[in-house]
Amino acid sequence: MKSNVKPIPDGFHAVTPYLTVRGASSAIEFYRRAFGATELFRMPGPDGKIMHAEITIGGSRVMVADECSASGSQSPQALNGTACGIFLYLENVDTTFKQAVKAGAKETMPVQNMFWGDRFGRLTDPFGHKW
Repeated sequence: MKSNVKPIPDGFHAVTPYLTVRGASSAIEFYRRAFGATELFRMPGPDGKIMHAEITIGGSRVMVADECSASGSQSPQALNGTACGIFLYLENVDTTFKQAVKAGAKETMPVQNMFWGDRFGRLTDPFGHKW
């Protein structure tokens, strides 16, 4: 039996982050203002919360959803932190970093040249994810 299933769907890379947040609509708007994200689609659930949405940032897809206790999906706020960080490589990190802080992110490490060759800074978005 021949399968039409693609190992990697069109538009995706091998690794795709799925961000669970408290307030997915607001998060999508923040990612648009902070990182230039483009919303591809959103799928609201019966309660109006976002069950699943997809955005692109710098050509990579990022999935976003509201936290959902029924499925065990918890936001960093519910967990009191996150164990995962997201690296975002851009042509002009300084401009985007300032843009993200202006949009509401909290700077946790200023942008600087690192010994391994990256221009690097850290921030936490208003939803608890570390970038």
